[in-house]
Amino acid sequence: MPAAHTSRIAGMHDDGADRPNQYALLRQRRFGPFFWTQFLGAANDNLFKFAFTVLVTYQLGVSWLPPSHAGLVIGALFILPYLLFSATSGQLADKWDKRRIFVLTKNLEIAIMALVAWGMLAQNVPLLLACIFLMGTHSTLFGPAKFAYLPQVLSPRELTGGNGMVEMGTFVAILLGNVAGGLLVARPEVGHAQVAVAGLALALLGRLSAQFIPAAPATDPGLRINWNLFSETWRNLRLAQGQPVVFRSLLGISWMWFFGAVFLAQFPAFAREVLHGDEQVAALLLVVFSVGVGAGALLCERLSRGQVEIGLVPLGALGMSLFAADLWLASRGLPPGGLMDVPAFLSRPAHWRVVADLLLLSLSAGIYSVPMYALVQLRSQPTHRARIIAANNILNALFMVASSVIAGALLSAGSSIPQLFLMTAGANLLVSMAVFLLVPEYLSRCAALVRGLRTVET
Repeated sequence: MPAAHTSRIAGMHDDGADRPNQYALLRQRRFGPFFWTQFLGAANDNLFKFAFTVLVTYQLGVSWLPPSHAGLVIGALFILPYLLFSATSGQLADKWDKRRIFVLTKNLEIAIMALVAWGMLAQNVPLLLACIFLMGTHSTLFGPAKFAYLPQVLSPRELTGGNGMVEMGTFVAILLGNVAGGLLVARPEVGHAQVAVAGLALALLGRLSAQFIPAAPATDPGLRINWNLFSETWRNLRLAQGQPVVFRSLLGISWMWFFGAVFLAQFPAFAREVLHGDEQVAALLLVVFSVGVGAGALLCERLSRGQVEIGLVPLGALGMSLFAADLWLASRGLPPGGLMDVPAFLSRPAHWRVVADLLLLSLSAGIYSVPMYALVQLRSQPTHRARIIAANNILNALFMVASSVIAGALLSAGSSIPQLFLMTAGANLLVSMAVFLLVPEYLSRCAALVRGLRTVET
């Protein structure tokens, strides 16, 4: 391993006196305005998506968009721009000042949410579907600049904490957006108007926050933009393959999204068919999952002692498989009954094991993903960093689509939801071992980390 990286990655510190404080970053201009800009954008995405899904599923009778397909169609339209425009957005983030990208996307978000307001008040489903695609495009433009910005303004010792804060903030924003969207749209007579107002308010607050983000100069200002979506997408993937450690880490990140998508997509059916819980129980599963990922992301900074510690990745992968397998065990043979609300669900001791497994599974996913993101940011060439991250977004979208197709095929073939979780746990072990064998640095750093933690304890 080159000395340049050895000094910056995964070295254990004898004491943590000079370790950066990830929470202190929120008070600093280089990070605080950026954090709240991305937080508000993620919250707005999910407020609109969930409110629209509830609108189509429960309130509007649309013959050409039945409730059983509404979630799939809305999700697909939101992901599609990642496949189409990630390559272009990566080029723009390398060519332009990152702050310019943030301000541009927030201006675009205000315009989109104005259309959403019109569509919600008019209950115009085709317009709202178009807005879902536009919000996906907004997020696609924001993504490469978001992750390329961090290594430009944070030191290597701050990257793990900074990424942990961003991932925690994103999942909390997703949770709050879903809850707010569901609560607002369900209010009789005024719900649609309140969703419209909330969306516009979040967009305006995001634009205000973006105004305070400091300049982050272009890393390749002379880059000539290739507007051909397909050739540039292929070029981005080839560019990522040119750095094997980085590319294999991208595959590892994309696998985490595959893994997580299996569980997130099954929460409503798992709650109803296996746990015998109502919509509140399905929402509880989402809350537990979001809290777990956020907690794991924040825990990375403490476990790594301020370094980019890729030795955490194998520990996270092991936890993902172990607790997913135990979730299968915990959900077998639960007694049938009528649909329970949250108090009734939590009154049964057997359900606490299910909740604990889900919390620890998602916490492990947070521990798994943050060091990989930090490694990609640190190892990518600065002039190509945003395009590498754009390649990651493309792979993430492909893996999430594959997750939906494979999970649907297994369920259609007769597998139960708990069996699907068990198969995902086994696949995670196989995929993780393949990544770690291709990049032995993960396992060697894991062994060093465990030895270091034992030394600290003694």
